[in-house]
Amino acid sequence: MSGAGFHVHGPHDHELEHAAQHGSKDSFSGQIAVMTAILATVGALFSYMGGATQANAGLYKNNAAIKKTEASNQWNYYQAKSSKQNLSELAVAIVADDKKAPYLAEVERYKKEKAEIKTAADKLEAEAKEWDQKSDDQMHLHHRWAQATTALQISIALAAIALLTRRKWLEWGMFGVAAVGVALGGAAMLHF
Repeated sequence: MSGAGFHVHGPHDHELEHAAQHGSKDSFSGQIAVMTAILATVGALFSYMGGATQANAGLYKNNAAIKKTEASNQWNYYQAKSSKQNLSELAVAIVADDKKAPYLAEVERYKKEKAEIKTAADKLEAEAKEWDQKSDDQMHLHHRWAQATTALQISIALAAIALLTRRKWLEWGMFGVAAVGVALGGAAMLHF
């Protein structure tokens, strides 16, 4: 609108003014508009959860890698002790009987140390497996959230097509696909 009193209407202004003055009774459009807003909101929540579970899966996989590295370090330490034990056993075999006692003591010390190292390495490997399992569980949930989000996005697209074509069967299709999406989101929420 300009200051000279000249008013330019957009192509849809007349329809909006008519609907405002005479009241619009188009329940089809209103129902789809409300449903689309609800689906978009629920879809945003599902998308957030999908991202969160994916991030958790990555963090858990990282924790598993750290534990695997720590276990590997323990096994390397175990191997070093085994090598020292083998050298002590070799010394026992080649030295005179009166000089064997210190080497036999070393063999026993290395056996004890290796047992402690093995226990620590086994514990770290078990922790790594637990982190791997947690990561796998989170990725499963991520996929479920992603499926739910995708179904809701498809239902929103069906809503737009139903609104443009005014086809009731597309509206029912929208409700059906939305129900699938909500069910998948419920499965993710319940950790299925």
